[in-house]
Amino acid sequence: MQLPQPLKPSQLMLFEAAPARQPSRPEKTTPGSPHAGGAEPFSEVSLRGGADQCLFLLAPMLRELSQGNDGRWLTLVAPPANLSHGWLREAGLNRERILLLQPSREQEASELVCEALRLGRSHTVVSWLSPVNRSTRQRLLQAARTGQAQSLNIRLG
Repeated sequence: MQLPQPLKPSQLMLFEAAPARQPSRPEKTTPGSPHAGGAEPFSEVSLRGGADQCLFLLAPMLRELSQGNDGRWLTLVAPPANLSHGWLREAGLNRERILLLQPSREQEASELVCEALRLGRSHTVVSWLSPVNRSTRQRLLQAARTGQAQSLNIRLG
């Protein structure tokens, strides 16, 4: 029969040096959800060049977003005029999962983006706001968190 051996001083120092910390609480998200892994729900892309070049660069990103299996809409708020229904079809986007919104005269585009995000019926709301100041960014972040959606702003220029 073996008796338990006391820990050697060198072993004790290793355990004493380890900081005592509380385990972090995981977020209430499921894998593949917009906020899994702690990703911020607001992103911004800046594209420079001609309108056709910018649309050429946007096409694969929007196509991927339109073909996701989330079941919610890809919403485009106040897109440029050359991003038409015909362009969506030619670019191979799933038009059955895309919602195009234009703000009314009384409503600013940023307000419409916040409303679309907050409702949670869209997995991603793409906007063309310029510039996005600190207060607008905070409103977009809060609305995206509320609706568990992603906000993507595209700056052309």
